[in-house]
Amino acid sequence: MLHVTEIFRSIQGESSAAGLPCTFVRLSGCNLRCAYCDTAYAREPGPLMEITEIVERVEALGEGLIEVTGGEPLLQPRTLQLLDALVTTGRPVMLETNGSLLLPAERNYRVIMDMKCPSSGQADTLCASNIDLLRPNDEIKFVVGPREDFDWALEQLHRHDLLCRDLTILFGPVFGVCDPAGLADWILETNLNLRLQLQLHRLIWPARTRGV
Repeated sequence: MLHVTEIFRSIQGESSAAGLPCTFVRLSGCNLRCAYCDTAYAREPGPLMEITEIVERVEALGEGLIEVTGGEPLLQPRTLQLLDALVTTGRPVMLETNGSLLLPAERNYRVIMDMKCPSSGQADTLCASNIDLLRPNDEIKFVVGPREDFDWALEQLHRHDLLCRDLTILFGPVFGVCDPAGLADWILETNLNLRLQLQLHRLIWPARTRGV
């Protein structure tokens, strides 16, 4: 069984799939305490659900993408079984992770992995082995506050040769801290193939704090 905070259908607000309908499975628990966290409510254990029950709930909500997120979903050992079960539905499945826990070597779903910038207070938490476990079409996300975060992120891209791999590199602003227009300018100045992402769900439903 797994602790589940919420299961809901919404518009994918981030990643290269932004704008598409998506069913989210938000699992409970997180091992990090990021300064800008907007899902702190997921740290507390939610109700226990069987994997079959989760899959049935997801299928009942409609077609399209599926994302397993948190919190940090890899904290719960049976998350990998859930992901495999969701893949059998024939729908695209994504795992969003904070990068601090080891990724599975064998998988049939896309990974969206955070690399925490210094202003998060968690920049030293990356599991270094995950760099080599990333596959083509996986995505790396940097959430940027001050300019120092952006420069740090560029340094990581070059240090790990991430620009030479078939990965999507996402840069998003810390809401209310980093000006999106300023971040767009920084990206353009690099002349690199970086992708700006805004949290569409915050723009569409600014008053909602859950289920988006």
